[in-house]
Amino acid sequence: MSETRAYSWLHRVWYEDGGGGWLLLPLSGLYWLVIVIRKYLYDRGIIRSDRVSAPVVVVGNITAGGTGKTPTVLWLVDELQKRGFTPGIVSRGYGGSHSGSSMRVAADSEASIVGDEPVLLARRGGCPVVIDPDRARAATMLIADGVDVVISDDGLQHYRLQRDYEICVVDGTRGLGNRRLLPAGPLRERAERLDDVEQVLVNGRLEGSEYVLTAAEQNAISFDLVGTEARRLNASLSRPLDGFAGSTVHAVAAIGNPQRFFDLLRARDIQVIEHRFADHASLEPADLEFGDDFEVFMTEKDAVKLGTGMGDRFWYVPVDLSIDEIDAAPILEQIESRIRGDHDG
Repeated sequence: MSETRAYSWLHRVWYEDGGGGWLLLPLSGLYWLVIVIRKYLYDRGIIRSDRVSAPVVVVGNITAGGTGKTPTVLWLVDELQKRGFTPGIVSRGYGGSHSGSSMRVAADSEASIVGDEPVLLARRGGCPVVIDPDRARAATMLIADGVDVVISDDGLQHYRLQRDYEICVVDGTRGLGNRRLLPAGPLRERAERLDDVEQVLVNGRLEGSEYVLTAAEQNAISFDLVGTEARRLNASLSRPLDGFAGSTVHAVAAIGNPQRFFDLLRARDIQVIEHRFADHASLEPADLEFGDDFEVFMTEKDAVKLGTGMGDRFWYVPVDLSIDEIDAAPILEQIESRIRGDHDG
């Protein structure tokens, strides 16, 4: 079974009640045992966790796959910069070949080495980005470079790095799926973990569920991802998405929830030919040749893997987080209070 087919099967099991998932339940039991023991060892100090000399805000999720963490991190970076802080981002560098020591990521870094999301964060964030499987070590490098607030991208389960504020992002369309632990379900931790974080943010709106929602899910704040223009990979032109209305395009997505990208295009009356790849899959120009002259659209995260040497038919769609200012204000005030309290202490 190919990687893409295996990934598609798992997603049917997790989110569409597909058949065969019961075969994975014994493995989920083992996974549960591992995470319980691991959390116990951290709580008792048997495994060391580190507090760095700057406040740490974690943006993560409890499900495998994409939920909108990267736009949330970029939104938070922008808001903190407006308030006079100097944030930096730590990331594992998933999907890249680099391992071992901490490594600074630049806007022109190779995604194959440092990972696609860190490159995107470096290009869009306007702040330092460091990758390292040991996020505490990465945070120490950021602080040495002058950062006064550390944002950990996808670090909710990385208990080695102590944190001051946790944000968990949930996909509103898919929710927590069948609410089973990996691999029988999408959960990295049990649903009750949501009650421990300071804030749950929902990408979109939580749709109807047969499961009882946790208190944190019921009190979550929603946001939307907004994309209004397409940009050529070769940087020669930007064009409003509405300008493609009525056109047929190939849409390529190697992200956790490709359907969200396809729906974004269809909402602009664009006719979409879907091409799904596994999350973080490497893309080569040959993967984007479909035997016709239709335009090819992709996510910004996929675009960073391909560089600027593509022809005029190839476009990416940047998205930004949009959240009601009234809803966002208490979150940002609480984060700022934690940060300043840490500084004053």
